[in-house]
Amino acid sequence: MENSETVLVTGGTGAVGIHCILQLLQKGYNVKTTLRSLNKENEVIEMLKTGSITSFENLKFIEADLTKDDNWDEAMKSCQYVLHIASPTHSDSPKDENEMIRPAVDGVLRVLKAARNASVKRVVMTSSFGAVGFSNKNPNTETTEANWTDPNEKGLSAYEKSKGLAERAAWDFMKKEGGDLELAAINPVAVFGPLLGPGKSPSLGILKFLLDGSMKAIPNIPLNVVDIRDVADLHIRAMINPNAKGQRFIASADGKISMPEIATLLKNKMPGVSEKAPTKTLPNWVLRIAALFNPQAKQAALLLKINRNVSNTKAKEVLGWTPIANNEEAIFASVDSMIKFGIIK
Repeated sequence: MENSETVLVTGGTGAVGIHCILQLLQKGYNVKTTLRSLNKENEVIEMLKTGSITSFENLKFIEADLTKDDNWDEAMKSCQYVLHIASPTHSDSPKDENEMIRPAVDGVLRVLKAARNASVKRVVMTSSFGAVGFSNKNPNTETTEANWTDPNEKGLSAYEKSKGLAERAAWDFMKKEGGDLELAAINPVAVFGPLLGPGKSPSLGILKFLLDGSMKAIPNIPLNVVDIRDVADLHIRAMINPNAKGQRFIASADGKISMPEIATLLKNKMPGVSEKAPTKTLPNWVLRIAALFNPQAKQAALLLKINRNVSNTKAKEVLGWTPIANNEEAIFASVDSMIKFGIIK
């Protein structure tokens, strides 16, 4: 397939970013991607080879950092679309949350300004379910794109807070000074599925903790899950569909699955790697007491309260999106990748 349009993907080494690049190249687009250092070029190429890309003539690299103005105008030149995926991740866990919040907020504003100035048609930004559903604790409701997480929610991680504040800043910018630029946001739940390289997807930490014996008992936390291939597909659909303008879309497979259910699933289907996975479930009251003293337990206690009746109807109806993987398939693909790249033994 050939496509004359050019797409800029920010954060090409990230797990979601590389899957977006892979699918764009497969669809024939010209792709530019930003890296904080051009020393990472080979890393990107090796991951794309894992995804069966053999020709790289439609791929260009630009060195650009979310915290600096350098090269963003150059990166935007001749681009019709931008997928803004780069952002600080869970693994950066700063002592001061502003070390994560500021680059996320300043970064999205830097990208939007440069895109507007370069007459880019549309930016699709990767937000998070943490910007949508962490303040809805009523189990009798459905969480949709109309929901917003209160950034002052107790127990909200710096990562989730940074995503929420960055998305709010983006919509505010569009209202006040977006000009002809269009914006859509993708809000993924826990992202599982196959990796293209050894770099960690943020949500894989959950599976690593389950499998490596770090946990002695599993908190009974329910999760919504989505496959990383479906997240990339949704970004591209939101990029080209006229009806995505000004909209946000939750990326989630159907239903939910709890952490004890994940452990049981892996023990039954992948016994070779799940020998150390705990069989005991941590009572909720223990977690709530721990939350009084421990920041990580406070975050886990918040996850216990969140309404997990999450709707993916809007993405399906507006964009014709159909997830290729259910919860179990996404989890199995994650574990297969973690074994392949030595993240777990």
